Amino acid sequence: MKYVSEFRDKKFIVPLVAELRRIIDRPLRIMEVCGTHTMAIFRHGLRAILPEELELISGPGCPVCVTSAAHIDAFIDIAARDGVRVAIFGDLFRVPGASGSLARAQSMGARVEIVYSPMDALTLAEKYPGEEVVFLSVGFETTIPLVAATILEAERRELDNFTVFSAHKIMPPALAALLDDPELRLDGLLCPGHVSTIIGAAAYAPLAENYGLSCVVAGFEPVDILQAVILLAKQAREKRSVVENGYARAVSWQGNPRARKLMSDVFAPVDCQWRGLGVIPASGMAIRERYGCFDAEKRFAIRLTEAPEPKGCLCGQILKGKKNPADCPLFAGRCTPLAPVGPCMVSSEGTCAAYYRYARV
Repeated sequence: MKYVSEFRDKKFIVPLVAELRRIIDRPLRIMEVCGTHTMAIFRHGLRAILPEELELISGPGCPVCVTSAAHIDAFIDIAARDGVRVAIFGDLFRVPGASGSLARAQSMGARVEIVYSPMDALTLAEKYPGEEVVFLSVGFETTIPLVAATILEAERRELDNFTVFSAHKIMPPALAALLDDPELRLDGLLCPGHVSTIIGAAAYAPLAENYGLSCVVAGFEPVDILQAVILLAKQAREKRSVVENGYARAVSWQGNPRARKLMSDVFAPVDCQWRGLGVIPASGMAIRERYGCFDAEKRFAIRLTEAPEPKGCLCGQILKGKKNPADCPLFAGRCTPLAPVGPCMVSSEGTCAAYYRYARV
């Protein structure tokens, strides 16, 4: 079925590429913010058929990749404690911090469980009542409402051995911080589809207004991405800077109000460290005092400390769109998916992982 689908899509892709070539009248630099977009663009070979005047660069849209080394070290610290079992999503397992990774911690006896949803961590807490189960939570607005619902369910079940270590981040403040960098020249943003289902297309209006930047929300099929790029190219040609929704079948202007309320009821914005971007005001989400009994940082008195980035690793510059993976001296040498030095090579949505898999040749 995959090949039938690809064959069917060709009749749409060819005219879309032709239209794009007709519209572009100058070099354009467009950032795809979402790591899923990066993987989709490579997987479908879109870079090979786009006009030479169009440059696509990857941004900080991989939640694992932008998790600071200090957070990774804190995760490892809590996993190594007696009587603690941590639950994580699989992408986090091999992400390196300054003191190793959770995979290494597990090899040394730490109890590390890979789960597929936050609710699975609740199941572990019920299964192991004599242990403290900590869900190490990394994610953007798509993940946060699910974790909020899990905390509410833990309260309903009166589980006293379950906590969440929140390393959540929200996207708009990070994009604003990125655009404040005078060295980064962009003509448009391919805005993330999944995050936008929660926050809505309206969330990007301040970026269009304050930075004069074209923004288009895009889906993940080849046709979705090409149509979104065409909208950005049209805005550039017409010298407009507005937000357009190219993924209306999934994204509304205001987003999902129930999910947003759930998120704001349980979490509150805090300043947060992003790998490569530094501390961004009000870009993280901490558990509110009302639910402080489920906050792992409070229960275990965790303090984040400065952690150095891996020597020679350019993940920080890659996440800001200033470097490509091929610019990194470690890429495909010391740093591979089997032996990652930086987080961009670990995550399935990481830019380096995408380049390694699809663009090394």
